Amino acid sequence: MPARVARLSELDDIPVAGIRLRPIRRTLGITAFGMNAYTADAGERLIEAHDETAGGAGGHEELYLVVTGRARFTVDGEDVDAPAGTLVFVRDKTSPREAFATEDATTAVVVGGPAGAAGPVSAWEWSFGAAPFTRRGDWRGAYDFAAQGLDAHPANPSLEYNLACYAAMAGMRDAGLDHLRRAFELDPRTRDWAATDTDLDPIRDDAAYPS
Repeated sequence: MPARVARLSELDDIPVAGIRLRPIRRTLGITAFGMNAYTADAGERLIEAHDETAGGAGGHEELYLVVTGRARFTVDGEDVDAPAGTLVFVRDKTSPREAFATEDATTAVVVGGPAGAAGPVSAWEWSFGAAPFTRRGDWRGAYDFAAQGLDAHPANPSLEYNLACYAAMAGMRDAGLDHLRRAFELDPRTRDWAATDTDLDPIRDDAAYPS
């Protein structure tokens, strides 16, 4: 089977060190990042008091996602009310953090990894992040937002193609043509996308349109 599947409710429930561990990483064989879950009832400790400076932790950044119930996190002495759906991100490895459940059947999933290990924000996230601008017709806004991705991805054909579309719709003919030319050079498949893409119509009749 190409995917390994587990359900939080079916994972081992291991009482240890005053908390209840639901082992995700070991169960699924995850190697790219640390990931586990913890469960607690109201008044019980959900996350142990700790920071990420000792015990060979490697200075992990940690993200806590409350998936059921409700918890109260304390990070650097500040309390955070965290109902289900709340994300609590602790970047600084020296920040002390802990959490207690404030409702029964509270579960928090924890993802951790060394700072910088994930690399820069992916190119597609810049294009997807521009969608709110395009929906309201702010094509220059979409272009300015997505163009930030070029710093980390200067030769990504999809990003170049999307920037060509945003620029064309924003009336930025020269920029649109330049991005489209680079997209075609980086990945010939983008020519097929362009063939029927109405976003490029504003520059399609330009003598400099790449053939």
